[in-house]
Amino acid sequence: MVRDISAFIAGYCNERFGDQWHVGPEQSLAMHSGERSLPLQLQVWAPAAGNQSLGLPHGTSLFLYKSPRLLPSRPSEDADGLRLVELESALVAAGPAFFTQQPLAATIALRSLGEGSHLVRTLLEGSHSVVAGRPAGALRALGRPEVADEVVQTMRSATYTVNETNPFEQPVNSIPGGRPESPYVQRIRLLWADMRQAVIDTLPAPTRGRRSASRTLADVEARYVTDAYHSLSIEGYRVTPQLVEQVRQGQWNPDGDDQGARDAMAARGYFEAHNAVKDSVSRILEGMEPGEELRKSHGAWYRALFAPSVQAGVLRPQDLAGYRNDQVFIREALHVPLSKEAVRETMPVLFELISNEAHPAARAVLGHFLFVYIHPYMDGNGRLGRFVMNALLVTSGYPWTVIPVEQRKAYMSALEQASTHRNIVPLAKFIGGLVAQQRKQPLARPSSPRGA
Repeated sequence: MVRDISAFIAGYCNERFGDQWHVGPEQSLAMHSGERSLPLQLQVWAPAAGNQSLGLPHGTSLFLYKSPRLLPSRPSEDADGLRLVELESALVAAGPAFFTQQPLAATIALRSLGEGSHLVRTLLEGSHSVVAGRPAGALRALGRPEVADEVVQTMRSATYTVNETNPFEQPVNSIPGGRPESPYVQRIRLLWADMRQAVIDTLPAPTRGRRSASRTLADVEARYVTDAYHSLSIEGYRVTPQLVEQVRQGQWNPDGDDQGARDAMAARGYFEAHNAVKDSVSRILEGMEPGEELRKSHGAWYRALFAPSVQAGVLRPQDLAGYRNDQVFIREALHVPLSKEAVRETMPVLFELISNEAHPAARAVLGHFLFVYIHPYMDGNGRLGRFVMNALLVTSGYPWTVIPVEQRKAYMSALEQASTHRNIVPLAKFIGGLVAQQRKQPLARPSSPRGA
């Protein structure tokens, strides 16, 4: 897994170089900004290195750069022990290409500066008069003129000539007012701002006119068996339409062989959670603000999803209590979900963004994507993320949209593109295509088990 790679690199470098190494400044800045995806090549600086490349799993590699000197750095627990260059030193060492190639990371790093004195001290200690114009111009572009003035005026007071330049090629989304938020909160806000227009441009428009709650809920219920079959199958459960229907009718037996009991409990949990989602849909259609309803109710969805497993003794009762208290990983993905501390910071922001978003397509697609990106629970995040998406779709004039298990690979690839490469277009096209198809005709109910 990706965390194993990061931990391996940290252990390898500690064993070989002691504390005389650190991640390159640009990649340190990316990690300081809350980036949770491992780059295809991680660069490590060490005076005792030999400018060599080492191959690693998942198509990644480690480049050991023989650096003439080291920058101030320290191990980061959030980066699995990798030594990261301190924020101000990394900003000074980063080249101009960093601001054009990684504007999101640069924005978050600059906004994470509490004030400018440490940055100015670092610039003065290295006599970086030419460099000083870049962070000053970037800070002004990000709406932090006081810090920009502090950098320029202090450098000029020390007799340096500073030519302030904006290093960003394109206008950058910023976050107004207040003290800087954590890098993870900033990243969630900026991802939403950066991605929303591409989603709006890609998805079909919602159906005009208000549908009655009874008709909407009847349509949701009509699609239930197909939805449960595909959503559970995407997560690896061996369910059939017959099992899904039996569970819905209360004709299920949690006893029997281990695999059969696991699948039946998953189907029962999905049924209970689906009922809780329908209750949320009803409240939103009656006038409840969508983001506030999801904030209040998503925990109940999660508890319903796994209550049968607790009742059967497969899970502990405490497993139903709140967000996860450990790290989780996604198989075959370079993206690592946020730390447990960051989950508690970012989830309220996600629901705030849903509440503040005017366009229903952006609410649904980005609500789904960022829920899965944060990964707030130890299990069930995919199913819950699709519930979030569909609750927001059906209350805005779209159909309840099923993601077919036959398209799981394309779905997971689109999520990885959004998570690792910040490219939301493949996911928007994928979901938009399904919405358009299933608006005309609901996905056919499966007639036989997978593989039959």
